[in-house]
Amino acid sequence: MAVFRVRNTHKRKYALICLCIVGFIIYLMLPARGRIMSRKLGLRANSSQFTLEGEPFCIIGGSIHYFRVPRAYWRDRLMKMKACGLNTLTTYVPWSLHQPERGVFTFHTLLDLEAYINLAAELGLWVILRPGPYISSELDLGGLPSWLLRDGSMKLRTTYPGFTHAVNTYFDKLIPKVVPLQFKKGGPIIAVQVENEYGSYAKDESYMLFIKEALQSRGISELLLTSDNHNTLKSGGVDGAIRSVKLRKLNHRDIQDLNSIQPNSPTMVMDYWTGGYDVWGDLHHVLPPEDMVSTVREILRRGMSVNLYMFHGGSSFGFMSGALADPSYKALVPSYDYDAPLTEAGEYTPKYHLLRDLLSRYNRGESLPDMTALHYREAYESAIMYQHLSLWDALSFTEGPFKSPKPLSIENLPVNNGNGQSYGYTLYETTITSGGLLKSGDNVRDRALLFVDRSYIGLFKRQNLELAVPGGKGKRTLSLLVENCGRVHQGRDLDKQHKGLVGDILLNNIPLRDFTIYSLDMKPGFIDSLYQAPWKTLPETPSFPGFFMGRLFAYGYPSDTFVKLPGWEKGVVFINGINLGRYWSIGPQQALYLPGPFINSGINQVIVFEEQEGDFKVIFEDTPDLGMAAEIQ
Repeated sequence: MAVFRVRNTHKRKYALICLCIVGFIIYLMLPARGRIMSRKLGLRANSSQFTLEGEPFCIIGGSIHYFRVPRAYWRDRLMKMKACGLNTLTTYVPWSLHQPERGVFTFHTLLDLEAYINLAAELGLWVILRPGPYISSELDLGGLPSWLLRDGSMKLRTTYPGFTHAVNTYFDKLIPKVVPLQFKKGGPIIAVQVENEYGSYAKDESYMLFIKEALQSRGISELLLTSDNHNTLKSGGVDGAIRSVKLRKLNHRDIQDLNSIQPNSPTMVMDYWTGGYDVWGDLHHVLPPEDMVSTVREILRRGMSVNLYMFHGGSSFGFMSGALADPSYKALVPSYDYDAPLTEAGEYTPKYHLLRDLLSRYNRGESLPDMTALHYREAYESAIMYQHLSLWDALSFTEGPFKSPKPLSIENLPVNNGNGQSYGYTLYETTITSGGLLKSGDNVRDRALLFVDRSYIGLFKRQNLELAVPGGKGKRTLSLLVENCGRVHQGRDLDKQHKGLVGDILLNNIPLRDFTIYSLDMKPGFIDSLYQAPWKTLPETPSFPGFFMGRLFAYGYPSDTFVKLPGWEKGVVFINGINLGRYWSIGPQQALYLPGPFINSGINQVIVFEEQEGDFKVIFEDTPDLGMAAEIQ
């Protein structure tokens, strides 16, 4: 009996030893990401190559912005990124969306940053976070909240006390949410970018140090990066952060410049632009797939790290799009398709397939995950507009009206709990007693429809500074419906991005006075309130501007679709109260992406705000239409 027990003991020991050996072999066979890391060192840049926890690491990243993708599609888009062979997700964090008013913060639903980062970790992606506060990202005011402009002395992106105080308040809310998600604390964040492209602004030598310390003092301990265009690298960096470059074409001189500023450090192309954005009145910009992949191939061949901006662009829903100022003002379209490897609707492109083939060779011999199935798209029956509400009948549902002796910019209106108006339209009305020559003096930002006693007389825009007002007897009401088409998102004039009427309008060289002002920011609360408005059956000749209501019927599980408005001129589309964005007949974009998660099974409300003319029918197609394409030079 004793012999039997001894033999059993020996057997158990041998079995345990064998299990340990097998387990160790399996551990060695696991990819580095599958092993339990010590999480002590993090991402380092002490030589010509990055290391992650002491092991050589090449960042192959891609940008997908959570705020431009329906939350229901986050997993789909990130799985497609993983299946393409990328190992790192990068995302900006938009201050303007997370803090729409002073003291009001939102981090839920589409803006649940923590959930997004945790999802990336779940899917095996590292994260580079770009929290700004300025991010550009082709957003209105570069992602800065417009209420900052209520301070008449504001100096954005400097150590001006009014700006630094606002940044500190914002970071006090934001940074504690991401600190636990850092690599050394078990999370996926391996690096954090300090501001963005400051070299092209560079108005305050102390500013970048302030932002760096604002991050670190709140617990950011991972590798810090800065990112600039090649010609502004010197003025955009800060001690203690690795400099990285943005580019579309790989120029040996640009890389040399970076390496001369930062010798014996890894080279990182923080933004390799896979395509480009579009502006109204222009063409749809595309970059040939072969050009993109050959550049990425060369970047990786040289041992550099890279982030694809964008891997998937998504949509700038609502009024979040920015604008260009140089050489002339041009507003961006709502689509942020960017001609990226994944389309605005998450479809695969030739770029995706070529990129996946290339990156499969950099995956340490492991096979890439399978590509996920595409979402079904549907061409729903057209929505016939059956009700009409004139702009004038909707005014009683706005916040206000407000009286002002002189014109007020929308940021300085006493709306939104004292934070001013950020987006949308604003109606300015005053009394005139004669006709004559009306001069805007470039004080209309950015576009205004003009009416006398509610009859349309013409248009003011930045290039059109004069307009004849017809004569008439007695007192008449002059109305200016002004649209903020988007604040400039880059450049050195961010402080000057006030919208609405920003100065005097002259009639026969005499400034107009005593305005009544209505704020039409078109926020969800306003659109919902219109249910109580005096809608009328659509007349044969409805008045403009006006709201038009129809219905979209979706049977079964809702699918993605694209909204087209042939015969309409310019306006905004709302589906179930959600602002999809602007449409404009001048193009290039001719269809708005409507994701399936925005649609209810059954009846869906469609509201169109049209400025000048409409066809009274909204079409739903199963293919996008971003307009006539032109290759980026």
